[in-house]
Amino acid sequence: MNNFIFQNPAKIIFGKGSISVLSTEIPIDKKILVTFGGGSVKKNGVYDQVKEALKDHQYVEFWGIEPNPTVETLREAIKLAKNERCEMVLAVGGGSVIDGSKLIAAGALFEGDAWDLVRKPSLYKSSLPLATVLTLPATGSEMNQGAVISNKSTKEKFSFVSNFPLFSILDPEATFTLPPFQIACGLADTFVHVIEQYLTTTNQSLLMDRWAEGILQTIIEIAPKVQKNQYDYEAMATFMLSATMGLNGFIGMGVTQDWATHMIGHELTALNGLTHGHSLTIVLPGTMWVLRKEKGDKIIQYGKRVWGIEHPDKEVAVKLIIDKTENFFRSLGLKTRLSENGIGKATIDEIVRRFTERDLHIGENRSVDAMVTRQILEKVL
Repeated sequence: MNNFIFQNPAKIIFGKGSISVLSTEIPIDKKILVTFGGGSVKKNGVYDQVKEALKDHQYVEFWGIEPNPTVETLREAIKLAKNERCEMVLAVGGGSVIDGSKLIAAGALFEGDAWDLVRKPSLYKSSLPLATVLTLPATGSEMNQGAVISNKSTKEKFSFVSNFPLFSILDPEATFTLPPFQIACGLADTFVHVIEQYLTTTNQSLLMDRWAEGILQTIIEIAPKVQKNQYDYEAMATFMLSATMGLNGFIGMGVTQDWATHMIGHELTALNGLTHGHSLTIVLPGTMWVLRKEKGDKIIQYGKRVWGIEHPDKEVAVKLIIDKTENFFRSLGLKTRLSENGIGKATIDEIVRRFTERDLHIGENRSVDAMVTRQILEKVL
């Protein structure tokens, strides 16, 4: 196991009715910018619960943070936060709202343009305090420092690192009315977050491996239950907590990580508007196949422990394991080929051009360059 330093100060407040604790968790003298997405929280009761909890607080609302939050929209929120002299940000929504709110919280204390914070990490110094009310399990953004921000004008998408949320409220009942497609993408996103931290090399950490495998098995087990009845409190609670635990830093302690699938997937989202979780179900099988030599032993371990797949021929085993993974994504109702989503060679060429221009080398061994990326995408065309 590699040396590491780990700290996660985010407080998780979990369970039915927990939104009401906003009234005491946020100091009464703090003026709050409350951020939202497209309005679904007005249909599922979350908005009314937040309003009730904050009835004695001073706050202003910002609506319209889109899936794959754009810096163009976030600039408007930053302007509002500055004009209203807000002292705290409360994000109410899924990962996109929380991601966007991380940049808003940072941009409120920054004199330059928000996109500069994304592209030049050294410029980031501090943020307004941020709290979250999670409504869509997927990204783990409620308990990590990361965010992913898009630029509509340049069709780019990059990660941004800020402070941890002070606290996050996770009430599984807030997920009951989610559209089935969003649930499917959330399950896939959670699954691949774990894979990115796990599917590298063997014998790094027995504990982290078992922890990761446990989350993967849990997602596989609960996915049919969640899709059959999203009003199943226990199933949705397990899904919600799995998504949080999958990307809060715990399973990545002391082990190498990949993230090539995510980096390639971000480009598909930026260029084609593909939902993030859906982009991962397309790219991951290609990543596994093209990198089967360097990842082979871990793929075999993953197949045996998670899917119960064993075969004396390693190449055959790897193919069976990749097929099983892809079939799981398809069981969620998600497509796993670029062509099925109307994406062709022109997109592949553009991603390769971008990676060449950036001289990008990604993956745990930095072996995924522009040409390897082409192989991965052509495999899943």
